[in-house]
Amino acid sequence: MTIPPKVRRFRPRPEADLNSQDPSQAQSSATADTQGDAPAAAPSQDPNVIATEGLTPRQLRTARRLAQRHGLTFTSDFDAVAQLRARGVDPFGGNSLLDIIPDDGQGQNAPSPITEGLPAKRATTEPARTVGNVRPTSAPGPMLDMAADRSQEILALQRDIARRRRRKLGLLIARLSFFVLLPTFIAGWYFYVIATPMYATESEFSIDQPVSAVNASVGSGSSLVSASVTGIIQDSVTVQSYLTSRTAMMRLDEDLGFRTHFSQDWIDPLQRLPNDAAYEDAYKIFERNVKVGFDPTEGILRMEVIAADPETSEAFAKALVGYAEEQIDRLTLRLREAQMADAEQSYQNAEQRRTDALNAWLAIQQDVQQVDPSSETMVKMNQIAALEAEKQQLQITLRSLEVAARPVESQLEQLRLRINTIEGLTGEIRASLTAPENTSSQASKNTELRIAEENYNFQVDLVRQALAQMEASRLEAARQVRYIKMGVEPVAPDKPTYPRAFENTIVALLVFAGIYLMLSITASVLREQVSS
Repeated sequence: MTIPPKVRRFRPRPEADLNSQDPSQAQSSATADTQGDAPAAAPSQDPNVIATEGLTPRQLRTARRLAQRHGLTFTSDFDAVAQLRARGVDPFGGNSLLDIIPDDGQGQNAPSPITEGLPAKRATTEPARTVGNVRPTSAPGPMLDMAADRSQEILALQRDIARRRRRKLGLLIARLSFFVLLPTFIAGWYFYVIATPMYATESEFSIDQPVSAVNASVGSGSSLVSASVTGIIQDSVTVQSYLTSRTAMMRLDEDLGFRTHFSQDWIDPLQRLPNDAAYEDAYKIFERNVKVGFDPTEGILRMEVIAADPETSEAFAKALVGYAEEQIDRLTLRLREAQMADAEQSYQNAEQRRTDALNAWLAIQQDVQQVDPSSETMVKMNQIAALEAEKQQLQITLRSLEVAARPVESQLEQLRLRINTIEGLTGEIRASLTAPENTSSQASKNTELRIAEENYNFQVDLVRQALAQMEASRLEAARQVRYIKMGVEPVAPDKPTYPRAFENTIVALLVFAGIYLMLSITASVLREQVSS
């Protein structure tokens, strides 16, 4: 349960009583109060002098309240102190109960400076307590308005907080100006005033292969198509690396004087290459001014070449494109040459063996005096068949005459003679087909011719295979051939591309602000850790 506060009220003395007080009495009272402190100097009553005494705000508030109790009219806190001192009241004396006890029994009825001019305490039925022979002082005057005092203190606190806030804000602005705005201003001044204008030539190209090789890959299967696409991507990455390598920079320097161009005196110091610079320093400039990017989804190489004038930028770009074409052709040249050389050598060997087999077959044909052994054998077999048919016809005629009643012997002998002649011819023909080992028979001749013919046919098949292999090697070599297909030709710009002053200044501002923010956070964290 909270008990509401109660304010004790006192009846102040009318202002007329205070004004009716004799000034001589106040002066005598002040003189009596200061007799005990004879060695101390009398305080000044001039407000200007009091302002230089270094009084604290608390002391001034105490003096103001005391002057209000006495009913004084004052213009400032220092004026209130002066009027109180003029009336013999020390607002900072700190009088206590011991101060109002007179020495040696004197001045028992003398009024205290603190209680002088204050209203007397209202009479009560209880007798007042005394200390010795001295009665206690009367009750204090009316209390000040606590709300007004509190508002004054709150106003003072608000002013102090505002003053601190302004001081911190000023320090923050000073730090931001020194660590962020000043470096940003220097960077912007460089980009707008000092930096040398640079011209950028852009070009786009892709690495492709002949259409015939692509069609052959499609006809051969999807595996070859994927292998071809993978090879193009690998070659594109290789060309990208080559264009940004030291080798390309050295060739460009030998052909067009890359280092000489960037060593000119009219280029600003940050972009200029010293005259005695090493190749590593020149390579840093080369990396900064030659930018090559590859998009694997589209297979396009994008190149940007920066120089101090547009003509030189265009010349550098065209030279680098030429270097890229040479590098692409050089990538598969050795492999293509090796494949074609092996295929051609194999084909030539097969042709030579076929020629030798054909010559051997011709020699055997000339030796046996036959062109086609099968036709010769067929002729002889036809002869044997004809003789056998004639023989059978004669035998039929002979048998028909023998069964006659009176056969003619002369006719029978003639038929028998013809039959025997036919049998002899048939035997000779058969003997010519299969002669003994030491003589040349038709069968042996046919065998030699057949072997020579089969050898020739086999060599012809080998020639066909070698020819097919050579064609396959030619297709593979054609599939490995790469060339550059220009999408955007290098064209000299008509206005400077760099520096982009506004964008670069904004980037510098963000960078410096980020650095300052990180340092501030780090410092605050460290301060928190140290304080804890």
